[in-house]
Amino acid sequence: MFTNNFDPVAFQIFSLEIRWYSLAYIVGILLGWLYCKKQLIKDKALLSCFDDFISYLIIGIIAGGRAGYIIFYNLNYYLQNPVEILMIWNGGMSFHGGLIGVVVSAIIFGNKYKLNYFILLDLVALVAPIGIFFGRLSNFINSELYGRETDVPWSVKFVMIDNMKRHPSQIYEAIFEGIILFLLLRYFEKKNYLEKPGLISSIFLVFYSLFRFIVEFFRSPDPQIGYMAFNLTLGQIISIIFLIFGGILYFSKTNAN
Repeated sequence: MFTNNFDPVAFQIFSLEIRWYSLAYIVGILLGWLYCKKQLIKDKALLSCFDDFISYLIIGIIAGGRAGYIIFYNLNYYLQNPVEILMIWNGGMSFHGGLIGVVVSAIIFGNKYKLNYFILLDLVALVAPIGIFFGRLSNFINSELYGRETDVPWSVKFVMIDNMKRHPSQIYEAIFEGIILFLLLRYFEKKNYLEKPGLISSIFLVFYSLFRFIVEFFRSPDPQIGYMAFNLTLGQIISIIFLIFGGILYFSKTNAN
C-alpha cells in the first residue's frame, strides 16, 4: 500500500502558488503544440496559422471544461454560489466539457481560416493523450477523482480524504487514456489515417470512451451524484454517449467517397 500525502502546490513564488494541476495543463499543451508542429503537420499553410489555433484551443478547453463540470456534475451548487464559477484554481473541470469546447473552437477557427475543422480535431486527438496523462497524474497528486475501496497490493491511502485503501484510479486512467491511447492513435496515424479527416477523431472518441467506461468501475462516483441508472456513474453514461458519436463518425468517414 502507498500513502498519498502529496502537497497539491508544486512551488510558491512569494504569495503566488503554482499548483501541479496548472502545470499539467501547461506542460500538456506545450508538448502537444510542439509535437504537432515538429512531427504531424506537413501542410505549410496550416503550419503558418497553427500557433493562432492554440489560443482558440486553450479558451475552448478551459471554458468548455469548466462549463461541463458545472452543468454535468454540480449545477445546483454553482447556481447557489455563482461567484465560484470562475474559481477554476479550486478544481472542477470536466474532460467531456473540455472536449466539446475543443470541437467548438476548431469549428470557429476552421471557418475563419477556411480549413477543414476535422483536420484540426484529428491533430488535437493525436496529442490529447499527452495532456490527459499529465492531468491524471495531477489528479493523483491532488487526491481527487480517487478510486473505490480495495485490498489490492498496490492500493493507495489518500490521507487528505480518509484512511481507506483505494484503487489509484487516476493512475489507471493515466496509463489507458494517456499512454496506451497515445500509442494506438500513433499506430493509426502511421497507417495514413490522417489522409481521411475525421477518422482519427472518431477512433479517439471510441477508445477514450471505452477506457473511461472501464476505469470508472474502479473510481469512486462523484459524491454529490452517486450512482445512476444500472448502477453506472455519470462519467460512464456520458462515455456511452460519446462512444456512440464516435462510432457514427467512424462509419460515416470510412464509407465516405
